[in-house]
Amino acid sequence: MAAVGAPEPKKSKKGKKVRKRLGFRLDMTPMVDVAFLLLTFFMLTTTFSKPKTMEINLPAEKNDQTQVEVAESNVLTVRIMEGDKAYWNIGFKPPEAIKLYDTDGDAKLAVSDEFRRMLRENRERIRQEVGEDVMVLVLKLDKKARYRNLVDIIDELNISNPPIKRFSIADFTEADGEEIAQMLAGGAPTEPQPKEKKK
Repeated sequence: MAAVGAPEPKKSKKGKKVRKRLGFRLDMTPMVDVAFLLLTFFMLTTTFSKPKTMEINLPAEKNDQTQVEVAESNVLTVRIMEGDKAYWNIGFKPPEAIKLYDTDGDAKLAVSDEFRRMLRENRERIRQEVGEDVMVLVLKLDKKARYRNLVDIIDELNISNPPIKRFSIADFTEADGEEIAQMLAGGAPTEPQPKEKKK
């Protein structure tokens, strides 16, 4: 609350009355109380922006012996290496190089139309051969590949029509590097031979 004090007028040496300024005091306590009440109210009632997360199905534990059998002809393998270099193949076929990003000079914009067309055509071909949508995509990234590559490819799978939900992230092994090296050298990688049954 405010208080006003009216001091008594004093006489000057010449006998005239001299008026002094009124004393004024403002009590800030009520305003501070209201400010803190409003601050507490908005802190408790405001909804903060929630962080956006990406849902990824993690693999089962190592001691889990559950296995899902998938025909090799239905498995599309995509390998990503350093420098945004991408290679794909179906089953045991030799890998083929494919452009991962559309570029504008030195800037890499979005996933290339060539990569999207490769996903769409292989998915449709497997659907026509089998009669249902059973394509499984296995994504392998080299240690020197960028994290952006993984995010962009998963985003591309999610925005496909319909979304590609059957995919797995696997380790990039030495055998994968050898297959790509043989492809770049012009040689065809050897297909794994079936194991002989023990008599």
